Amino acid sequence: MKENENIHIHKETRHIVIYGYTKAELTNILNHFESQLPEFVKITVDTSNLVTKVVLTGINSGLELLRFNMNRYHASLNELFNREVVSTEDKSLSQVLGELLKERELTVSSAESCTGGNIAHKIVQVPGSSAYFLGSVVSYSNEVKAEVLNVSRTNIDRYGAVSKEVVEQMVHGVTRLMHTDCGIATSGIAGPEGGSKFKPVGTVWIAVKYGERTVSECVHFKGNRDEVIESATNHGIVMLINLLKNSYIAQEEINDD
Repeated sequence: MKENENIHIHKETRHIVIYGYTKAELTNILNHFESQLPEFVKITVDTSNLVTKVVLTGINSGLELLRFNMNRYHASLNELFNREVVSTEDKSLSQVLGELLKERELTVSSAESCTGGNIAHKIVQVPGSSAYFLGSVVSYSNEVKAEVLNVSRTNIDRYGAVSKEVVEQMVHGVTRLMHTDCGIATSGIAGPEGGSKFKPVGTVWIAVKYGERTVSECVHFKGNRDEVIESATNHGIVMLINLLKNSYIAQEEINDD
């Protein structure tokens, strides 16, 4: 008994944040990985609006061996998801973006239609965000898009507010207005009404800008209004993170006419 009382039990945790998977997709991918883990290592998975936090928790008596194994499983998990990894630490998307902007002494602004200021809200939740976040325009109406962000009324009439042309002009307009290095813009249909055959509820165009480069994507999110808003917010932040990391992969051309 006395020998057992002298044994120190050590606990180690490793984190990974990935983006782009549903719970069902992750279950299929992680089943095999989990089956390879020893009894002293447990895995927990928390997915919300395509953002997943995976935590590995190891409990054992031998500290050095525990750390070695935990680092090995952490590296395997990182390799398994590769491109989808946003962080290998327990951080929010906004924290990851903020650190990148701060390190490079860059600034960011947002132009939001369907997300209604949620991107700005997420960014300013990070302490110290005033060092890189300068402001946002919630351009919910076409009038504000045109008058404040200088979006072409011709483009709005021809392509619609939910379009590549409009969202790219929105991000150009807000970065010019706020004098920022980077920008995120959204325009979409959060629902539950307002969709059409070609642009159903959940359709969101998102554009991000860093320096001279602007990229945009059309994404069809599932869920209720709040979930669409949250998912579009997450997607826009991840797009800018990837652009800053030089790991952005362009979406295939979409014709949404």
